[in-house]
Amino acid sequence: MTVARRGAVLTLALMAAGFAHAADVTVSAAASLTNAFKELAPAFESAHPGTKLQFNFAASDALLAQIAKGAPVDVFASADQETMDKAQQQKLLVDGTRRNFVSNALVVITPSEGGQSLKALADLQQPGVKRVAIGKPEGVPAGRYAKSALEKANLWAAVEPKAVFAQNVRQALDYVSRGEAEAGFVYATDAFVLKDKVKILFSVPTETPISYPIAVVNGGQNADGGKQFLAFVASPAGQAVLAKYGFQKP
Repeated sequence: MTVARRGAVLTLALMAAGFAHAADVTVSAAASLTNAFKELAPAFESAHPGTKLQFNFAASDALLAQIAKGAPVDVFASADQETMDKAQQQKLLVDGTRRNFVSNALVVITPSEGGQSLKALADLQQPGVKRVAIGKPEGVPAGRYAKSALEKANLWAAVEPKAVFAQNVRQALDYVSRGEAEAGFVYATDAFVLKDKVKILFSVPTETPISYPIAVVNGGQNADGGKQFLAFVASPAGQAVLAKYGFQKP
């Protein structure tokens, strides 16, 4: 092979590598979506050869802060409308791409073995409940929902001193599953993931429905791939996987 030909082949290889990298779709998603989105990935990638999903899971507020600082993200999926509203106000979303794609429910859980027998929010005041796992209200949507429900029931002052604040809803789930908290607030879908280690005691009514919005992010590397992912999660195949993990229709 001549030097010129070798150089041409190398150039093509580098171009191909560049295109492959460009075909990645980076998705920043609420922690509660972890298992469902990971299961979605193979089907999406099979339907879009050459495209690979890269996930970043955390509390919705933390993800928004990363995007606002210029993190290379193509898709943002939040666990609440408030966080997505902030993203929209900061002009971080591609116009016309925002949509609701699933809904969820807030529940109170306890460890499966030796857990408390509580029937209502007021029971969190019982002496046997020493620690209650809650996402930080200032940064975790599940924590905001929980605080709001407790405030509405005039119980926040009683429960706050017992609170073990978590960085995201999955951390709150872990605290309860390991017996480090007698009770905790998580989404129904989180409890489903560890159904052998935690049990749902009761559902918590929320002032606003828990609906999850998703949108393509402005300035991402792969807007087209982002739009394809949005279409996929809304498709029957995508919705079937989400339903498998306990998510409801939007």
